[in-house]
Amino acid sequence: MAREHRYAVELEWTGNRGTGTSSYRAYDREHEVRAAGKAPIAGSSDAAFRGDRTRWNPEELLVVSLSQCHMLWYLHLAAEAGIAVLAYRDAPEGIMVETADGGGHFSSVVLKPQIVIAAGADPARALALHHAAHEKCFVANSVNFPVGCEPGCTVDRG
Repeated sequence: MAREHRYAVELEWTGNRGTGTSSYRAYDREHEVRAAGKAPIAGSSDAAFRGDRTRWNPEELLVVSLSQCHMLWYLHLAAEAGIAVLAYRDAPEGIMVETADGGGHFSSVVLKPQIVIAAGADPARALALHHAAHEKCFVANSVNFPVGCEPGCTVDRG
């Protein structure tokens, strides 16, 4: 019987210098990768496979890698489109199925980016850019399982 393993991570862009993505050069690319109860980016295998549960495992890093790639493409495309993104958070989740022979594979990852855009920006256009970001993401184009995206958008009212 196959078992499922779920991996939840968080990604937050911290590179807003005050005007968000008002231009390509106006924002920094820094971000923080986190998971509950773990120090940032210290590696091991999953505890289910005899690893250190206080360190990041490759499965979480794969999930967050998809999220990071999407975010960086999204911020780039937003800057090119003249949409000032003021904040970006994601809480993606991946599902890995362990097979009877001890192997396994990811069956899916779902990104859940939540953005805040500057007043006056078009939320529909901002949301549509997630599709373009997904098409361009190097990591998403490299995996052999579905990567979904469930974005949300809020307009900053000041």
